[in-house]
Amino acid sequence: MIIEASDFRNFIVVGDRVLVQPKPGSERTDAGLYLPPTVKEKEAVRSGYVVKVGPGYPVPNPTEIDEPWKQTNHDKQYFPLQAREGDLAVYLQSASYDLEFKGKKYCIIPHNAILLLVRDEDLFH
Repeated sequence: MIIEASDFRNFIVVGDRVLVQPKPGSERTDAGLYLPPTVKEKEAVRSGYVVKVGPGYPVPNPTEIDEPWKQTNHDKQYFPLQAREGDLAVYLQSASYDLEFKGKKYCIIPHNAILLLVRDEDLFH
Protein backbone atom coordinates (compact mmCIF):
# COMPACT_ATOMS: atom_id res chain seq x y z
CA MET A 1 0.00 0.00 0.00
CA ILE A 2 1.28 3.47 -0.86
CA ILE A 3 0.43 6.23 1.64
CA GLU A 4 -0.15 9.71 0.27
CA ALA A 5 0.32 12.08 3.21
CA SER A 6 2.08 15.38 3.54
CA ASP A 7 4.07 14.80 6.72
CA PHE A 8 5.36 11.79 8.63
CA ARG A 9 4.61 13.50 11.97
CA ASN A 10 0.88 13.11 11.25
CA PHE A 11 1.15 9.34 11.63
CA ILE A 12 -0.39 8.07 14.86
CA VAL A 13 0.38 4.46 15.64
CA VAL A 14 -2.57 2.85 17.38
CA GLY A 15 -2.60 0.47 20.34
CA ASP A 16 0.08 -2.20 20.60
CA ARG A 17 1.50 -1.66 17.12
CA VAL A 18 4.94 -0.53 16.05
CA LEU A 19 6.00 1.21 12.83
CA VAL A 20 9.28 -0.22 11.56
CA GLN A 21 11.54 0.71 8.66
CA PRO A 22 12.92 -2.66 7.49
CA LYS A 23 16.61 -3.05 6.86
CA PRO A 24 17.34 -3.91 3.25
CA GLY A 25 17.86 -7.64 2.78
CA SER A 26 21.05 -9.10 1.41
CA GLU A 27 21.10 -9.38 -2.35
CA ARG A 28 23.52 -12.31 -2.33
CA THR A 29 23.86 -15.63 -0.58
CA ASP A 30 27.00 -16.48 1.38
CA ALA A 31 28.28 -18.25 -1.75
CA GLY A 32 27.85 -15.09 -3.84
CA LEU A 33 24.69 -16.00 -5.77
CA TYR A 34 22.21 -13.16 -6.41
CA LEU A 35 18.75 -13.62 -4.87
CA PRO A 36 15.59 -12.51 -6.69
CA PRO A 37 13.39 -9.98 -4.81
CA THR A 38 10.63 -12.57 -4.21
CA VAL A 39 13.01 -14.73 -2.16
CA LYS A 40 14.16 -11.79 -0.02
CA GLU A 41 10.57 -10.69 0.71
CA LYS A 42 9.51 -14.15 1.92
CA GLU A 43 12.04 -14.44 4.73
CA ALA A 44 10.35 -15.63 7.91
CA VAL A 45 12.27 -13.29 10.24
CA ARG A 46 13.28 -9.73 9.32
CA SER A 47 14.85 -6.82 11.13
CA GLY A 48 14.39 -3.08 11.02
CA TYR A 49 14.48 0.13 13.00
CA VAL A 50 11.53 1.25 15.12
CA VAL A 51 10.25 4.59 13.83
CA LYS A 52 7.09 5.10 15.91
CA VAL A 53 5.44 3.22 18.76
CA GLY A 54 1.79 3.03 19.75
CA PRO A 55 0.61 3.91 23.29
CA GLY A 56 0.45 0.27 24.39
CA TYR A 57 -2.11 -2.22 25.61
CA PRO A 58 -5.34 -0.62 26.85
CA VAL A 59 -6.04 -1.13 30.54
CA PRO A 60 -9.65 -0.97 31.77
CA ASN A 61 -10.50 1.63 34.38
CA PRO A 62 -11.48 0.19 37.76
CA THR A 63 -15.08 0.83 38.68
CA GLU A 64 -15.75 2.34 42.09
CA ILE A 65 -19.44 1.79 42.68
CA ASP A 66 -19.13 1.82 46.46
CA GLU A 67 -18.06 5.51 46.53
CA PRO A 68 -20.47 7.49 44.33
CA TRP A 69 -19.18 10.91 45.43
CA LYS A 70 -15.81 10.35 43.69
CA GLN A 71 -15.44 11.59 40.17
CA THR A 72 -14.97 8.88 37.63
CA ASN A 73 -11.83 8.95 35.55
CA HIS A 74 -12.61 8.57 31.85
CA ASP A 75 -9.00 9.03 30.72
CA LYS A 76 -7.62 6.20 28.66
CA GLN A 77 -4.86 4.25 30.36
CA TYR A 78 -2.30 2.08 28.59
CA PHE A 79 0.33 -0.43 29.61
CA PRO A 80 3.40 0.83 27.70
CA LEU A 81 5.32 -1.23 25.15
CA GLN A 82 8.95 -2.27 25.47
CA ALA A 83 9.91 -1.00 22.02
CA ARG A 84 11.25 2.56 21.73
CA GLU A 85 12.02 4.71 18.74
CA GLY A 86 15.47 3.89 17.39
CA ASP A 87 15.53 0.27 18.58
CA LEU A 88 16.52 -2.46 16.16
CA ALA A 89 13.64 -4.93 16.09
CA VAL A 90 13.80 -8.54 14.92
CA TYR A 91 10.24 -9.51 13.99
CA LEU A 92 8.10 -12.10 12.21
CA GLN A 93 7.53 -11.07 8.60
CA SER A 94 4.24 -12.99 8.44
CA ALA A 95 2.66 -10.66 11.03
CA SER A 96 3.66 -7.42 9.29
CA TYR A 97 1.63 -5.12 7.05
CA ASP A 98 3.80 -3.40 4.44
CA LEU A 99 3.33 0.16 3.25
CA GLU A 100 5.29 2.76 1.31
CA PHE A 101 5.62 6.45 2.17
CA LYS A 102 7.62 8.93 0.08
CA GLY A 103 9.53 6.15 -1.67
CA LYS A 104 10.59 4.36 1.53
CA LYS A 105 9.24 1.02 2.73
CA TYR A 106 7.79 0.64 6.22
CA CYS A 107 5.79 -2.03 7.97
CA ILE A 108 3.33 -2.05 10.84
CA ILE A 109 3.68 -4.96 13.20
CA PRO A 110 1.95 -5.91 16.44
CA HIS A 111 4.22 -5.76 19.47
CA ASN A 112 3.82 -9.49 20.09
CA ALA A 113 5.42 -10.24 16.68
CA ILE A 114 8.72 -8.72 17.86
CA LEU A 115 11.17 -11.44 18.82
CA LEU A 116 14.10 -9.30 19.93
CA LEU A 117 14.94 -5.65 20.51
CA VAL A 118 18.46 -4.25 20.34
CA ARG A 119 18.82 -0.90 22.04
CA ASP A 120 22.09 0.99 21.63
CA GLU A 121 21.94 3.97 23.99
CA ASP A 122 25.19 5.42 22.56
CA LEU A 123 23.80 5.46 19.02
CA PHE A 124 22.04 8.82 19.45
CA HIS A 125 24.45 10.50 21.91
